[in-house]
Amino acid sequence: MQTLPKGENTPTPETGQTTVAPLFRPFTQRGITLRNRIAVSPMCEYSSVDGFANDWHLVHLGSRAVGGAALVMTEAAAVEARGRISPQDLGIYRDEHIEMLARITAFIKEQGAVPAIQLAHAGRKASTYRPWSGQGEISVEEGRWQTVAPSAESFSNTYPLPLAMTKQDIAEVVKSFQVAATRALQAGFQVIELHGAHGYLLHEFLSPLSNHRDDEYGGNLANRMRFLLEVVDACRAVWPAEYPLWVRLSSSDWSEGGVTIADTVEVARALKQHGVDLVDASSGGNVQKASIPLAPGYQVPFAEQIRREAGIATGAVGLITQAEQANAIVSEEQADIVLLARELLRDPYWPLHAAHALHVDVKWPAQYERAKL
Repeated sequence: MQTLPKGENTPTPETGQTTVAPLFRPFTQRGITLRNRIAVSPMCEYSSVDGFANDWHLVHLGSRAVGGAALVMTEAAAVEARGRISPQDLGIYRDEHIEMLARITAFIKEQGAVPAIQLAHAGRKASTYRPWSGQGEISVEEGRWQTVAPSAESFSNTYPLPLAMTKQDIAEVVKSFQVAATRALQAGFQVIELHGAHGYLLHEFLSPLSNHRDDEYGGNLANRMRFLLEVVDACRAVWPAEYPLWVRLSSSDWSEGGVTIADTVEVARALKQHGVDLVDASSGGNVQKASIPLAPGYQVPFAEQIRREAGIATGAVGLITQAEQANAIVSEEQADIVLLARELLRDPYWPLHAAHALHVDVKWPAQYERAKL
């Protein structure tokens, strides 16, 4: 793991030259180097038909690459049709999905960014309306499907009642993740992230609030993380050794009896042993009502603790909006990268503006050079 010097763009006594703000120093994992420490966090767009990416996704993701982010990650891409949150979710469960995704990754690379994809299965939170179309379970007329989960317990009384997964179901989903990773490679992605957070299937197995199994996939933490590790192993087996594999975790359920940061550190240690390169440290999402202390950078301490105690690279996410704030997170070794979501919706060119604020001279797209300050 890299050790980052403190400070911003200050002259060094030895050379008098200016050092680059830590937020804009390259970051290398395996055979991939990010041009800075700013990544586009996965953000559901709910704009697909049967999982297909389209021009919306090209413009949405492509504009963030033009805007200077080092890594541009898709929204959660379902590894099975039944793993979609809504009927409008992005998917990677058909070979036909590859063609448009490849067009998107090619454009991202042309802008000097690294294309990444988040592989996901919504579990018991699937078969629901997209946010602006309704709430809870979709109707039969709109294509409702049977959901699955570690235990036959709904997320809430407005969500579908899932079937408890059999061991054969578990094996099939592991295989679906593996095939999705293969498709991701064919589509030109260079980083995959497994979605183990926010109350979706992998998180549902990790959390004692949603996993009440009495077999080898339930009970103690070692059993509850078994499914996640099987998915990691299956994906790592087909994902090139020179490409990073990340996992997003909900570091805390923010609810009594749920996942704690101590649990997550233990999971992160196991993930590192299984070939995971970075933990994207988020939180919450597995219970309908949780007491979450929302504030700028409220999840950063999770990233810092996981990084320190598990010895694995981390990404910090959540209400990171200011250049100085993001730079301090990296400079103070609280995380190796920052992932931005809503701030990049507000301003796709946030990285270029952050570079200006931190007095870093970064390359702008040639087409936009005349507007550079």
